This record gives sequence, structure tokens and C-alpha cells, in this order.
Amino acid sequence: MTKSDIVLSVDKLAKTFVKPFTGKKVEAVRGVSFEVHRGHIFGFLGPNGAGKTTTIKMLTGLIFPTSGTATILGQAVPSPEAMGNVGFLPENPYVYPYLTPREFVSMCGRLNGMSGKALAERTERVIERVGIGYAIDRRVGALSKGMLQRTGFAAAIVHSPELLILDEPMSGLDPVGRKEVRDLILEESRAGRTVFFSSHILSDVELLCDDVCILRKGEVVAAGAMKDLLGAGKRLSEITLVDVRDEAVSELTALAGSGNHQRMGTSLVLEVQGDEAVRAILERALAMNARVQSLVPKRETLEDIFVREAL
Repeated sequence: MTKSDIVLSVDKLAKTFVKPFTGKKVEAVRGVSFEVHRGHIFGFLGPNGAGKTTTIKMLTGLIFPTSGTATILGQAVPSPEAMGNVGFLPENPYVYPYLTPREFVSMCGRLNGMSGKALAERTERVIERVGIGYAIDRRVGALSKGMLQRTGFAAAIVHSPELLILDEPMSGLDPVGRKEVRDLILEESRAGRTVFFSSHILSDVELLCDDVCILRKGEVVAAGAMKDLLGAGKRLSEITLVDVRDEAVSELTALAGSGNHQRMGTSLVLEVQGDEAVRAILERALAMNARVQSLVPKRETLEDIFVREAL
């Protein structure tokens, strides 16, 4: 990747809050660094309290960092030049309840320098695109959570930003709503947009993202291309043996190492890391007159990585 391919660059970003009255310092973000490349979908993960939303607030200029820097397309954050290239959808978008989606999205377009016929046409187009064209002139106060989320999404893309920053975009949506938002994110990516989003829904992240960054207690604990992270662990296999005598169980589980195992009647299910351990277990089990019922390769998931690194 060349320097021009980096849309968002974060270098040692940190934020320390001071509690009122007590003066106690709380380090919410501790020297976070990562890069988001042009055209990629970047997943930003971590348990509650990991520092995700605080980082996003620093990237969007809502709060100032204690130390460290961030740039968007080479422009320092926060600055009007950097923010002009950003579309932002907060976790709980607030839309004035007496406005309609048309009025709200149009207002956001005007705030980003749009006007006239071009703004009116673009407003209608993005509202249709997010699937609420039928409610374009309804009061927002009467819309459902999913419709409100889509209104916020339309406002985020009305000015055709180069970078979309989405904080929990699937929050509170039913399975149909989640799929529709996933489809919108993919459409934006195919259109050349760079997408940075946080989420607790790991299956969506694994499905959508090119790259991920996982935080724990304000620090990066894992980061990289999704394909590299999922392929970084040792090869896992699940072996199911039957007719296993009780005296053989301890020896076979010892050969399996730290993997999970389960005894069910005369059967033994072992989770094994690495080809050498698989070979050793199979040879020993057959020598003990046990039978091999199945040998199933297992792929590490993003949830496995998240549980191991972030919890």
C-alpha cells in the first residue's frame, strides 16, 4: 500500500478523563494506532468499555485526544477539511422528531455545502436507496428504530463522503434490518467508499470486513487483514473416538494438549491443534483398539479470536 492509499491513519491516540470532584484519572484509550486503506471495510471491535466509542469521538472531533494524532486523507483531525470527507452515523442517531427524513437529510446536505436542485435530487435518491422512500415526508418521531437508523445512514452519505464512520450501525435492528444495513455497507464499498465501523455483532464483521482491529482496556490487542487473522492460529481438528476404555482416556487427552475434550459413554471427543498431535492420537487410539468415528477440520472464527484476545 502507498501513502495515498491510506484514508485514515491513527498514531498513538490516547484519552484520559478526569472524574469530577475526586480528580481520579481514567485512561479510556491508551496509545491506539492503526491504518484504514482506501476502499476497505474496517471493523473496530472490543467489549463494552474497551474505548471504541471514545476513539470514534476523537476521530470525529467530538472530543480532543490527550495525546497522539489522527489524519483523514492527510488532513489533521479535528479540522473542517478532514470532516468534509467524512459521513458519520452515531450509535443512537438523534433526528429532530418534528422533521421528516427529507428535511433532515436535506439539512445535513446543506451543512456539507450542498444546495439547490442537486441537493433536492440527491436527498430523494439516498432516501430511496436506504429503503424508506415511502416515508420520506413522515415525521421522524413516528418512525421505527430501523427507519430512524436508515434516515441517519442517508444523512451520512448524502454528500458522497470518501470515508464512512459508523458506530454500531446494526444496533437495535431485527435480522431483516441488519441484513439491509449490511447490504448498504457493501454497496458503499463497491462504490469506492471506505467504511470504518464498530460492532458487537461478530458474524456481521466477519462477513463484511477486509481488516479488523480489536481493543481491550483501551489498547490494541489484535489487528490485521481478516484472512490473515483467521488463518494465523494453528490448524484445529475435532476427533471423535468410540470404544475408548476408561484407562485410555487420560493418555489420549494428554496427547491432545490443552484443547477441549468430552467423554460420552464409550466415546471421546477431542479438540486437537496441529497435524502431529492428530497423528499421535490416531496411532495411539488404534493401538488401544478404539475406533475413529470422525476427523473434522475446524476453522477458527472471529469470535474465537475475540474471546481469546479481548476478554
